[in-house]
Amino acid sequence: MEPVTVSLKELTKGVRDEVLDQAFGPDSLGIIVIKDLPKEFEKLRLEVLQLASILANLPEDELKQLESEESMWLTGWSCGKEILSQLGKPDYNKGSYYINCAFHKDSKLEGASAETKSKFENFKTYTTWNIWPDGKLKGLEEFEVKCKQLCNMIIDIAEEVANNCDGYIAKNVGVTNYPTGFLKRIVKNSTSTKARLLHYYPKNEELDGNDDDWCGTHVDHSCITGLTSALFLDESKGLTHNLSGSPDAEAGLYIRNRHDEIVKINIPSDCLAFQTGSALQEISRGKFKAVPHYVKGTKLSSIARNTLAVFCQPDLDEPVNDNENFAQFAERIVMGNH
Repeated sequence: MEPVTVSLKELTKGVRDEVLDQAFGPDSLGIIVIKDLPKEFEKLRLEVLQLASILANLPEDELKQLESEESMWLTGWSCGKEILSQLGKPDYNKGSYYINCAFHKDSKLEGASAETKSKFENFKTYTTWNIWPDGKLKGLEEFEVKCKQLCNMIIDIAEEVANNCDGYIAKNVGVTNYPTGFLKRIVKNSTSTKARLLHYYPKNEELDGNDDDWCGTHVDHSCITGLTSALFLDESKGLTHNLSGSPDAEAGLYIRNRHDEIVKINIPSDCLAFQTGSALQEISRGKFKAVPHYVKGTKLSSIARNTLAVFCQPDLDEPVNDNENFAQFAERIVMGNH
């Protein structure tokens, strides 16, 4: 089973309902792949994903300065703060750099607006502003600029995905009182969207052979998540020694589809994938299912894996079900992961 693939041009014009049904419907993988992206995408993806290895291998004292405990380590650098689903202990197999993408709406914002921070003063997970590495650090001089460029591009394309999903939900999914253009508005205007630049460290003693040893099985709590293809690197030959593909056919991203079958997903390097998250499942009253997924590690030594995920999600005061706004919904999930 392969994910549905459409061109950005097709997406912009409007994808047929049957294609969206194949991508997100009851017999689907819950994921769509977009090809024929802007010409600068592939180069920008490579630059940002190489920067992930440089960042993750900074001295411990430098990484410590990029941590934000008050945000539950969901701003800036995080490693060993989440719990591995299989092992029940801190996950040191990957490091994450979290980016608040409020700058997509307003270039002056690095997180929640002053009004939102005041309204949600006890919810710093999503109101703490970005922490960027010192631009004087070797190899990271353009880290902030490049990350913002790639995040903005992914969110722009996510708007087109959302626009198509809005029409599909309104006509076919049977959600009553679905607001016109809801998902596109969320993607375009939210100041709660987060990106996660991920570095999966090379094989160590924590990788015990479980299928989800690089990243435990989970669903995103976004509405939709934009994913780049992974970049594999042989760090024994340098932190930017990228490989043309995965050297291990079994390593990588796996999805559990609507029929409880496990499917390996291979995203081409010049494409983006978008999958549905649990916030959209709540908002659509279960008609749009979140996608359970995990990452299997490699048994090969010195091989690292880098990727970028952008979680397009509602503003904090946006209702997601009858009892919770997004702040309450996200806090419940985050507390369960730490």
